Amino acid sequence: MTQTCLTFRDLTLGYNSHPAIHHLDGVIRKGSLTAVVGANGSGKSTLMKGIVGVLKPMAGAVTRAPGVRAAYLPQQSELDRSFPARVVDLVSLGLWPKRGLLGRHTKEDRQSVSEALMAVGLGGFETRPIDTLSGGQLQRTLFARVLLQDADLILLDEPFNAVDAKTVGDLIALIKRWHGEERTIMVVVHDLDLVRQNFPETLLLARQPVAWGETKETLRSENLLRARRFHEAWEENAPWCEPGGHDHDHDGRDHEGHGHDHDKPAHAQDRHHHHGAGPRAA
Repeated sequence: MTQTCLTFRDLTLGYNSHPAIHHLDGVIRKGSLTAVVGANGSGKSTLMKGIVGVLKPMAGAVTRAPGVRAAYLPQQSELDRSFPARVVDLVSLGLWPKRGLLGRHTKEDRQSVSEALMAVGLGGFETRPIDTLSGGQLQRTLFARVLLQDADLILLDEPFNAVDAKTVGDLIALIKRWHGEERTIMVVVHDLDLVRQNFPETLLLARQPVAWGETKETLRSENLLRARRFHEAWEENAPWCEPGGHDHDHDGRDHEGHGHDHDKPAHAQDRHHHHGAGPRAA
């Protein structure tokens, strides 16, 4: 029987009553590797924040299977690089689930930090100030922190931005290592070629789910076009998430051409019925 790591039930997330992602239903299987793709503003980072609990649902729910421990790597832009910290300080934050924020680090802990840095190609970087690191070195440092967390569920928000091709390759190798250990991994990715080459499953968002399942099927040109059109319909003015019915044409827009947040467009309904209990195994 397939084990479920995450379950989404009509999940709607947003900020100040303005929804950023709507009506997400389905499951993430334990041990799956899923890319989350879509245009800027399509709800990808919002979804990650909702899963980890930083953002509370406006409606619906996301639930983790009992005992699932999550590690979350936000975008680099959310990290204050001017903070006077060394690489060892940043990586050691990965130990807090075991030691607590004020717990003393043992000799074994220091060894674990060194081994994590070696694993990401930064052996000997322990005392380097984080404000002296390149984008690629900082991302490797953040991956070392995730390594130490030893989590069942790993959420990575745009980990390949502002890093060189060598670093991308090394980070992909680490992700595949985690996948081989049957950890559940969700990664926000912009490069669709990278997704096609390395991710078995993909969730395509345009504020609502457009397609979800095997990557080759999800990233078909008609799905990408549908996502772009739906996203453009939202761009002009995202409506408030309020109950109530309006008349809609076939593609889910109201008569002014704007996407509506509570009546799913036809393609989202089709995806929901086809997707059922979650994406197929690749």
